[in-house]
Amino acid sequence: MKAWEHLKTITYHKYLVMKGCFKVGLYYQGIAHDLSKYSPTEFLVGAKYYQGDRSPNNAEREDIGFSSAWLHHKGRNKHHYEYWLDYSTKNIPGGMAPAPMPNRYIVEMLMDRIAASKVYKKEKYTDQSPLEYYLSAKEPAPLHKKTRKLLEKLLYMLAEKGEESTFAYIRRHVL
Repeated sequence: MKAWEHLKTITYHKYLVMKGCFKVGLYYQGIAHDLSKYSPTEFLVGAKYYQGDRSPNNAEREDIGFSSAWLHHKGRNKHHYEYWLDYSTKNIPGGMAPAPMPNRYIVEMLMDRIAASKVYKKEKYTDQSPLEYYLSAKEPAPLHKKTRKLLEKLLYMLAEKGEESTFAYIRRHVL
């Protein structure tokens, strides 16, 4: 039963991302988004830890101290900022440095955040939800300054002006 519920959840999430990507002209990314979630490495873990109101990866982390599914996922999906982290040759804390993300992946990341918020918040979703989730992080995400600037601009625009205006801006000025 958990496997069926997980399959429905990830498929609905993928559908919402695809819908958003199509609205801004990212057709291939809309179709290819999160296909790795259907691989045994990610799907079996997702089904085991499925809860319906949050990512199963968080439950796996709580259980074993890390998420094997997430480690697999982030290395295959360019819309996650973690994909763009690299070792730094400069003396910086943690030794890791973010590379700038291409705009098309920043936009897909926005669509991913919108879809995840809709899936998990259900009828409580508002256009402010993706921004609220982003701002609720305990520590700021290690984003390149160019990536952070565009992502935050789009999140605030979504919260203030809604999807229609934000997606029109993306089509005209970002992509």
